Amino acid sequence: MSPAKTPPEILDVDGHEVRVTSPDRVVFAEPGLTKLDLVRYYLSVAEGALRGAGGRPMVLKRFSKGLHQEPFFQKRVPENHPDFVDTATLRYASGTSAEETVIRDAAGLAWVVNLGCLDLNPHPVRAEDLDHPDELRVDLDPMPGVDWSQIVDVAFIARDVLEDHGLIGWPKTSGSRGLHILVRIRPEWDYTDVRLAAETLAREVENRAPGLATARWWKEERGESVFVDFNQNAKDRTVASAYSIRALPDARVSTPLTWDEVRDRRPEEFTVLTVPDRFRSIGDPHAGIDDAAGSLDALLSLAKQLGPAEKPPRGSDGSGRRASTMPLVEVARTKTKPEALDALETWKQRHPEATSQLHPADVLVDGMRGSSSLWYRVRVNLQHVPDAERPAQEDLIADYDPWAGRSAP
Repeated sequence: MSPAKTPPEILDVDGHEVRVTSPDRVVFAEPGLTKLDLVRYYLSVAEGALRGAGGRPMVLKRFSKGLHQEPFFQKRVPENHPDFVDTATLRYASGTSAEETVIRDAAGLAWVVNLGCLDLNPHPVRAEDLDHPDELRVDLDPMPGVDWSQIVDVAFIARDVLEDHGLIGWPKTSGSRGLHILVRIRPEWDYTDVRLAAETLAREVENRAPGLATARWWKEERGESVFVDFNQNAKDRTVASAYSIRALPDARVSTPLTWDEVRDRRPEEFTVLTVPDRFRSIGDPHAGIDDAAGSLDALLSLAKQLGPAEKPPRGSDGSGRRASTMPLVEVARTKTKPEALDALETWKQRHPEATSQLHPADVLVDGMRGSSSLWYRVRVNLQHVPDAERPAQEDLIADYDPWAGRSAP
């Protein structure tokens, strides 16, 4: 006989009943955290977590098969959602729409965690105005080989650019290797203008810190720099919000910081086990963010001064597709990241001489958004390998098709 399941835990959260199924299921083995522990974590930091995600439509990123399996992304709110969970219907340029989840209180937080959500992924708009973002998001994404001090240097340059253009940046750890800077703005501009303002910010940061920071969209052209990822402000993008738990073995948390902390603190300090005590002790460093909404006028004026960003060259095959200026070979397309890393190792074993000449940023393992989950593409940039020693493009070691059996997106 199979062992009986642990009965659900019924929580009373501010007068709302929230049912937590499989409460003793271990989610993070290293610190020994159960599903109920994660719910209780979010309740302990609910004020801060709701400041980042409350009242916003969100994509549910569900780890229904556990931490070590790829999550799936659910745009549409579950049909049987409770009365204390609101919804908002987002419409996309493709012509599709989705009635997405909107949480407004601690009970809503507990409910989405019970669905298997570790991090919270809200859109940068309020449910009351879906066409005008009230948040510009700066994602400082380090390339391999970049250390924390370089990320911090770029963060302070980004802060200076924002202040020079009348805006206030609020830093937080991404919960992985990078930093996020959140900027509250008045909801007076559409997504196109907000993305343009973010791209202009990124270009200005690169102008002030060439070599340290880059606004280059194409990954193989960035080198060992910090990418100021402006595309997180596109309409279909979401970012893990403040106090989100990330899917790393130590249960790391995306944690708001003061600027005085940015240089001295490290992402690994902030976990499900440490952040509640910090929250009780100092409160939320982003407590004033909603009172600091600014204007994009100055950044949009700078955009006109800078002119259009440089466009990538196009191929000569008549397809109109971008042609990379770098000597790239594609290694594999896989369903999971472990499969991608295995394929990369196979390629390295085939080509040891070329592998010995690669720099950290020459290895490109990218998570690509599929219809409802990520898939992975592996490429190698041979820019540091002499021409005569560069391996040719070979058949892919793995060739996963994320669209097989589906209509084209």
